[in-house]
Amino acid sequence: MANKHDVEIGDVVDREEISTPLLMTEKVGDHKEVANKGDSLWMVLLSTFVAVCGSFEFGCVIGYSAPTQSGITHDLDLSLSEYSVFGSTATIGAMIGAATSGRIADFLGRKEAMRVSSVICLAGWLAVYFAKGAVSLDIGRLSTGYGMGLVSYVVPVFISEIAPKNLRGGLATLNQLMIICGVSITLIIGTFISWRSLTLVGIVPCFFLFFGLFLIPESPRWLAKVGRRKDFEVSLRKLRGKSADISSEAEEIQDYIETLEHLPKAKMLDLFQRRYLLSLIIGIGLMLIQQFGGINGICFYVSHIFESAGVPPNVGTIIYACIQVPITALGAFLMDRAGRRLLLFVSSSGLVIGSLLVGTSFFLKAHELSLDWVPALALIGILTYIGSFSIGMGAVPWVIMSEIFPINIKGAAGSLITLVNWFASWVVSLSFNFLMSWSSYGTFLLFGGVNAVGILFIAKLVPETKGRTLEEIQASINT
Repeated sequence: MANKHDVEIGDVVDREEISTPLLMTEKVGDHKEVANKGDSLWMVLLSTFVAVCGSFEFGCVIGYSAPTQSGITHDLDLSLSEYSVFGSTATIGAMIGAATSGRIADFLGRKEAMRVSSVICLAGWLAVYFAKGAVSLDIGRLSTGYGMGLVSYVVPVFISEIAPKNLRGGLATLNQLMIICGVSITLIIGTFISWRSLTLVGIVPCFFLFFGLFLIPESPRWLAKVGRRKDFEVSLRKLRGKSADISSEAEEIQDYIETLEHLPKAKMLDLFQRRYLLSLIIGIGLMLIQQFGGINGICFYVSHIFESAGVPPNVGTIIYACIQVPITALGAFLMDRAGRRLLLFVSSSGLVIGSLLVGTSFFLKAHELSLDWVPALALIGILTYIGSFSIGMGAVPWVIMSEIFPINIKGAAGSLITLVNWFASWVVSLSFNFLMSWSSYGTFLLFGGVNAVGILFIAKLVPETKGRTLEEIQASINT
């Protein structure tokens, strides 16, 4: 728990030893970076891998409802409305998880918050596995949704707080990559096994996350924030390597924390102070564009979209699932090379094009024009849409959200922004079928319009955060 040290007292080293510089260093910006990259990165990579097991779990929860609908409704004799409640309960749980995520992560620590998520998700999957009716099914789905909402905030924050500035963007993007892997693997495996067996796919990452957390250090920035100075230094030493010179980075973090200590304890209303307003607008704006651009409506009902456009749903869904992983990996590779803003511009432009292609497909079908082109346009449009989302708009808003808020308000800000994201997700997933009944092509033109507005929003307000420390980013935005 929060009062338990993540390191043994015997491992604590003196401040003088910690400050001993490495003989071979190179200058990067204003800080010294370790020359021996292998020695300095393995713990960062291990910590990131453990954290993104929670992201994989996130993806398993999202992907579970799509391939299991017929099996669950048949075996448990559920109506369509009862199954719709089951599917949407995950987003309700995620909203509750998001609302409490910042407080839990600030009070217990980043590691303990992830451990809480793994336990609650495990309980939820077991409730689904042993379900005999709708009530147990919904309780299990609500629990997995809560865990999903909790990790959706804490994982990108933890990664951003442990990663070196030159790798932070790429490592943080692994959060989205593992979400996509979880969705894709669940969709594909779910076409071949029963819905009860598919719950075991979701249970596996819970165990990896729970036990993996015993092997990695806590976020040094959180340890500094709560006054655990010795643990802070040992954690930073583990993350940067035994022979690294951490004195400069440790001093910068400590100075920043000391500055924040002179500020009053942050409350939710403090987010609306003028100094934090730009960060809040950027964070909420990106999340609203991400969701109202249509991603969860398309993700939850992609089989129905393909079927409506005349594309074989199994073929379309498998292609959809497979294309996300390599493109998300490409986005992770480009994050610290091309930068956040460029990826957002490319992604938003592709989302507009994809939406227009699918909208055109349904327009032709509605007016019985060039019907031979309808399936091809729909397939190309959906693949363009999901590919564009995967390379930028899926991951970058979460990365930026984890970078732009000072640590004294990061918990409250993260809770609010994650709650907004899940509320918007619920609105889109609930309204999508009604919009499609109103006008199938109008729905996708609406999504295209939202993404076009997103391009203007990014150009006007979103800063480039590549290659800058968290303290530099926050100082520049929140002045």
